[in-house]
Amino acid sequence: MFANLSDRLTSTFRNLRGKGRLTEADIDGTIREIRRALLDADVAVPVVRTFTGNIRERALGAEVSGALNPGQQVVKIVNEELVAILGGEARRLNFAKSGPTVIMLAGLQGAGKTTLAGKLAHHLKENGQTPLLVAADLQRPNAVNQLQVVGERAGVPVFAPEPGVTREGERVKGNPVKVAKKGLKEAEQRQHSVVIVDTAGRLGIDQELMKQAADIRKAIEPDEVLFVIDAMIGQDAVATAQAFDQGVDITGVVLTKLDGDTRGGAALSVREVTGKPILFASTGEKLDEFEVFHPDRMASRILDMGDIMTLIEQAEKKFDQAEAERMAAKVTKGEDFTFTDFLAQMQQLKNMGSMKKMLGMLPGMGAMREQIENFDERELVRTEAIVQSMTPLERDNPKVLNGSRRARIAKGSGVTVADVNSLVKRFEQAQQMMRAMARGGGMPQLPGQGGGPGAWGGMPGGKKSKGKQAPQKKVKGKSGNPAKRAQQEAAARNKSSAPQAPAGSAFGLSQQPEDFDPSKLESDLGKYLGR
Repeated sequence: MFANLSDRLTSTFRNLRGKGRLTEADIDGTIREIRRALLDADVAVPVVRTFTGNIRERALGAEVSGALNPGQQVVKIVNEELVAILGGEARRLNFAKSGPTVIMLAGLQGAGKTTLAGKLAHHLKENGQTPLLVAADLQRPNAVNQLQVVGERAGVPVFAPEPGVTREGERVKGNPVKVAKKGLKEAEQRQHSVVIVDTAGRLGIDQELMKQAADIRKAIEPDEVLFVIDAMIGQDAVATAQAFDQGVDITGVVLTKLDGDTRGGAALSVREVTGKPILFASTGEKLDEFEVFHPDRMASRILDMGDIMTLIEQAEKKFDQAEAERMAAKVTKGEDFTFTDFLAQMQQLKNMGSMKKMLGMLPGMGAMREQIENFDERELVRTEAIVQSMTPLERDNPKVLNGSRRARIAKGSGVTVADVNSLVKRFEQAQQMMRAMARGGGMPQLPGQGGGPGAWGGMPGGKKSKGKQAPQKKVKGKSGNPAKRAQQEAAARNKSSAPQAPAGSAFGLSQQPEDFDPSKLESDLGKYLGR
């Protein structure tokens, strides 16, 4: 969603790197580029003015002029202002102190309310709640049936006393206000902790829509009125959000279709214009493609600084702790890494979801966006098929994989022998890595592992090592004295091996928290999963 905006901002900040002092002209030029980038992203003009005005005022102040690295200080200011526009801190749902918590969904037709209702119910169920979905949208054809299907997928009951309209042109049967009130009573009787009421939408703002939504709000007195908005509608988002705020007094916003390829200005405009927090973000059709909205994390994604915290949370949620402890103990004992372990780790990676999305959460991945998009996630399926075609003996003892066994495995998994050979070679590299880690030698630089995108299997761009050693730098003006010459060569080696600036965004910032433990992710093996 924010790819174009992220690229524009990253390019702008790249020009500030390495400058020991920023002039007013440098700052004005940067502000001008930021303004253009935001306007091109369809951010509302008043929001752009406020945002760039705040940045300029702070950038011309003492916090930049007195900074050791003024370029990074400007980026820090932009990040903080982005976080402020997006809402500052994440806000959770307000739950009722007694009785069921009532959540009403409102928005235009096509914004994704019904799908969002199922995702929200699924999210609440995973967090220990017992939600009930109420089908109060009786006007859109098959809206009630769609909610029942979504509720079944989420494992959440649906209260639907009226069938609603089933085809275009059919007269509306039933009263949505009465359905909402009955749904609330049903939830109280069956002791559900949360009630989610799906209301009707329209193709545009009209008085009938607002009156119906206002009547439902008055009848059920919801704890939360969530305005569901399509993040792809651009400038119209502001007018629509203001109309619903005036009509039904919304308490929060939910952004849908954040995985779209449009400019995404709605996300940066709605919060600033309405003053209502963004609570959730939806990024696809699957039930688990739904997350709590964190302004600081979204700002980091926009500025190509990654979202390590979300990645860690997903890993903690999806990874099997017992399996992780077993693998850690095996590495500590120095036991050999087997294809059985390889398969278990790969399946855990698959449980985390899309590899493309995980890669996109790493800092500095904006520069490799094209390679990430070209990554074929079906490679994981092919790799899994190859390993599953092996016998238990072959998985635990790969050295027995002779030519005939590899031919049988290739036939059983529907790939070529060359594919099997390639996987075995990558597996041997993984074994080397695990052995080095067991010896306390850290992560070795394996063939094909470099910093390029080819390090991740299946992504074009990686080059295989030909086993040649990099030529050593010659030391100019070597002394004829053997002792001095040895000192010169040692100094040259230390200089060439000095730590470089960490790879990340174009402006050298990193969002990695101090207590981040990479071992939690256990995703290093992803480098060896594809071809």
